[in-house]
Amino acid sequence: MVATGESKVQLLLDMLVEGEMLTTEQRERIVALEGQDGRSTLQIIDDERMVDPEQLVVAAGLFMGVPFVNLKRQEIEEEAIQTVPEWICRKFGVVPIRVRDGTVHLAMSDPSDLQQVDEISAILRKPVEAALSMHRDIDEAIDRHYRIGGDIASELRRVQAVAAGPSAKGGDEATAEAIAEAPVVRAIDLLIRQAARDRASDIHIEPQENEVRVRFRIDGILHDVMPLPIAVHSALISRIKIIAGMNIAETRRPQDGQISVRDANRELDVRVATAPSVNGEMAVLRLLDKTFAFRTLPELGFRPEALEAYQQLMKLPFGMVLVSGPTGSGKTTTLYASLNQLDTTARNILTIEDPVEYRFGKINQMQVNVQAGMTFASGLRAAMRLDPDVILVGEIRDQETASTAVQAALTGHLVLSSVHANDAAGVIFRLIDLGVEPFLIASAVGGVIAQRMVRQICPNCAAMAPVLSEERLAYEKEMNEERTEFLYGSGCNYCAQTGYLGRTGIFEVMNITEAIRRLILTGASADDIRAQAAADGTISLWRDGMLKVNDGETTPYEVIRNVFTIS
Repeated sequence: MVATGESKVQLLLDMLVEGEMLTTEQRERIVALEGQDGRSTLQIIDDERMVDPEQLVVAAGLFMGVPFVNLKRQEIEEEAIQTVPEWICRKFGVVPIRVRDGTVHLAMSDPSDLQQVDEISAILRKPVEAALSMHRDIDEAIDRHYRIGGDIASELRRVQAVAAGPSAKGGDEATAEAIAEAPVVRAIDLLIRQAARDRASDIHIEPQENEVRVRFRIDGILHDVMPLPIAVHSALISRIKIIAGMNIAETRRPQDGQISVRDANRELDVRVATAPSVNGEMAVLRLLDKTFAFRTLPELGFRPEALEAYQQLMKLPFGMVLVSGPTGSGKTTTLYASLNQLDTTARNILTIEDPVEYRFGKINQMQVNVQAGMTFASGLRAAMRLDPDVILVGEIRDQETASTAVQAALTGHLVLSSVHANDAAGVIFRLIDLGVEPFLIASAVGGVIAQRMVRQICPNCAAMAPVLSEERLAYEKEMNEERTEFLYGSGCNYCAQTGYLGRTGIFEVMNITEAIRRLILTGASADDIRAQAAADGTISLWRDGMLKVNDGETTPYEVIRNVFTIS
C-alpha cells in the first residue's frame, strides 16, 4: 500500500519524534500550522528552528527516498543557470544544479510534490529530476547565482548604440533629458541592487584607458565585479549625477550627492562622491543600510568586560568620550549605537556630521556646509547655545574643533566624537598635536576607545586547519598558549569561497583613571600610559583580537592584517 502525501507527512513527523529531533509539543504545533499559510511541513520546521537544518534535510531525504544536496557546498553549473530562468526559480522555490543528458537536476524543498515537478518540466520542455534542500538555502542560492550582470551588460549595450547613433545630442556631452531616457537608468538601478544583494558597502566606478572598472567592497575588501565598455562612461556618470542631485555640467571638481533607493523591502541611502581622474570622472557610491542606524552596542562585537566599561562611559553627565581608528573601522557605527542607548526623551541630543549618513528620530542632526560657513567648530559653538545635554561631533580634525569640543565638555555637556589614532593612548597625543593643553585633556576626557573591523569566519565552512608560523607565533606570544590549528573557513558558496562572512569589531576601552590623568599632566610617554591602562584592566586591541581568535570568531591573519602593533 502506497502512503498518501498526508500520511507521509505524518510518518515523517513520527520518525522525527522517535529520533528525539522533535518533541510531542512541537509536532502538535506543526500540525496546527500546516495549511494556514501555504508552508510545507519541512518549511515550518526550518522557519521555527525546531531541528538543526542539516540533520533535518538528511533525515527527510532518507525518509522520502530522494537524494539531498547541501547547497552550501554543492557546485552549481553555469549551464543549469542558463537553462532555468530566474522567474521559474523564484515562483517554484527551486534552484538548478546541473544538466545531464538533457535532464535538468533541481534542488527543491518538497521533491514529493510531483505536480510541481511536472509543471516545471512542461515549462522547460525537458525532463526534471528533483533533490531535497532547505528552502532558505534555495533562496540564498538563487540570489547568489542569478546575478544581474548580464542584464546590466544588455542595458549598457543599448547605451552604446544610443551614444554612437546619429540621434545623439551634442556629440560627447549628454543632456539631462537624453540621459534620463537612456537605458543607463535601468543599468544603474540594477548595479545598486546587485551590490545590495552582495552585501557590498561601496561601489567603485573607475574609468581606465580602455574600459570602466567596477568593483564592490564586501567585508572591507574590494572585488572586481565586471568591466564595462569605455563608451558608456559618460552616460553612466551623468545618470549618477542626475539622480544624486549633482551638477551634470561640472566635470573638473569633486562633487557629493545622495540617492535613496528601495531593494528587497529595505531602504538604502546611497552617498555619491565623484572626482576627476586622468581617464575621466570616477565615482564611489556608498550604500548605507538604514538598519545600521538601529544597531545596539552588544551587536557590534564588544566582549562583556569591554561593553560594561564603555556603557559606564555613556553614563557620564559630562566630559568627552572619543572613538579612534582608521577610515572604515566602524567609528561612526559605534557612535550611532551609543546614541541609541541614550535617553532621547529626557535629554536634548544634537549631532554635527559631515555628511549626515543616517537619520534618527528624536535627535537633532546638523549637516556641515563649509561654503555656508557651517564647519564642525562653528556648528559646535552654535550647538552649545541650543541647550544640549549630549553633542556628537562627527570628527575632530583641527585645532579649532578640538578646543571647542574640550570647552563644551568642561561646561557640562557630554561630547562624543571620533579621532584618527592608532590606539587609545594615541588619542591623547593626537589631541596634544592639535594644540590642546594636557591639563585640559586630563580634565575633559572621560574615556577613549580604539577599534578595528575584522572579518568573521564563515560558519558554513569553518574547520580546524594548520596556519603559517607567523600567525601561530603571534597568537602564542599574546595568549601564552601553544596551538597548531585554528578555525578557518575553507570556502563555500555562502562566502564566495573566501572563508569569511560578515565582520565584527575588536575594541580597546580605556577609562581615564586618576592614575592616567597624573601621567598626562606630567608629560608621560605613550608607553607609560599604555602600561597604566593595562594595570587598570584595559584589554588592548591586539589581545581583544586574539581572544576572538580563541573563541573561533576570526583568524590570526585578520588580527595581524588589521591591528597596528606597538613593539
